[in-house]
Amino acid sequence: MKFLLILLLCLPSWVSAQIYEWQDKSGNRHFSDRSYPEAKIINIKPGYGFYRVKTVYDGDTVVLEDGRKIRLLGINTPEVQHRDKMADAGGEEAKHWLINKLQNSKVRLVTDAEKTDKYGRTLAHVFTEKKEHINVSLVAAGLAEISIYPPNLFYVDELVKAQNVAEKARLGIWQRPEYAILPVSHLNGEGHTGWTRMAGKVVGIRNTRKFIYLEFSPQFDARIERKWLSLFPDINGYLGKNIEVRGWLNKSRGSFSMLIRHPSAIKFPL
Repeated sequence: MKFLLILLLCLPSWVSAQIYEWQDKSGNRHFSDRSYPEAKIINIKPGYGFYRVKTVYDGDTVVLEDGRKIRLLGINTPEVQHRDKMADAGGEEAKHWLINKLQNSKVRLVTDAEKTDKYGRTLAHVFTEKKEHINVSLVAAGLAEISIYPPNLFYVDELVKAQNVAEKARLGIWQRPEYAILPVSHLNGEGHTGWTRMAGKVVGIRNTRKFIYLEFSPQFDARIERKWLSLFPDINGYLGKNIEVRGWLNKSRGSFSMLIRHPSAIKFPL
């Protein structure tokens, strides 16, 4: 039995283990991950590991007792105050919600294609012991917007559905003036800080080796990486249409651009 325990501990958490069991002439039971004559297969699924949350850093980042910093996948919450930067509208509300939800509790993690980000944080979907999907719950409460970074595409449908409901009900950030849609024609030389919603008519489409650009005006475009085009509908279908794009503005040579990573960041007005 000790061998079985050691073997299970060595298995990756996502594997459904295939273990062989047999008895020797003395009646002793043996286990192995390799087949033996007259051995029978026993199927064992390793259990989930649960971890206690030590600190809630902000609405989408927590620190576990083992020291790992976890960045919740697929979502973004407004920033909280740190150093000389003021909090974004709704940032403290998201953080306090997460503190109340996770204090004195344990969570399990579900990772995706990318295990960590450039800051060394573990990227994960977080579930409580009561099976609540925290990432989705934050979006459903209107405390976070979805922010999909391919190739991490787990639970996209659930996140999009939750956001559609929260946005329609004008919950949380969806009722705040700070996150109202900004017409492209109102974009000035200072741009707009933080997560932004821009709307206007796509008047042109431009191709480069790396990007497809949806051009709204000489001052603004939205760009899509070619390697993720398969996730989008026909790009030409945006031409001549009034759409909303969501993300962060980047300034270059006096004009602004927004990187669109997933079609969920493009909305047609109702």
